[in-house]
Amino acid sequence: MTTTIGLRPTRRLILQGAASVALLGLGNLPFAPARSAANDKYPEEAFKQKNEADAIKTLYGKTAEPSDKVKLDAPEIAENGGVVPISVTTSLDKVTSISFFVAENPFALAASYKIPDGTIPAVANRLKMAKTTKLTAIVEADGKLYSATKEVKVTVGGCGG
Repeated sequence: MTTTIGLRPTRRLILQGAASVALLGLGNLPFAPARSAANDKYPEEAFKQKNEADAIKTLYGKTAEPSDKVKLDAPEIAENGGVVPISVTTSLDKVTSISFFVAENPFALAASYKIPDGTIPAVANRLKMAKTTKLTAIVEADGKLYSATKEVKVTVGGCGG
């Protein structure tokens, strides 16, 4: 007769085992997490540019045309320049990237996102803005660049005036 002391299965062990089995089963499904392409490198030089036009040229190699199909949502007045909520959506097809530029920040390129095929082209973020300035969103779609801009007033000390 054998006895096992202290090896009684607990609810936690049973749930951990079930979760492990469930995750292993996902490996055979026909979908996989999005993976970065080998040629998608971090745009280090673009993030180093102080001027907005230079950052756009370094990142994309061309200029953007204004479009009403790019919807930039940002507050007119940001009482705290440390956390300015922004978002962009677009009705354009074949979107491959979305980027945000803040003209008066020490470095113009604030954020840049690669958009995988089949993804809804919408991005939201909170940017840090040094002072009142122009905010630009650029959407790359089907090899062309489209933009939307908005002036955001950053108030001193968050007092609203």
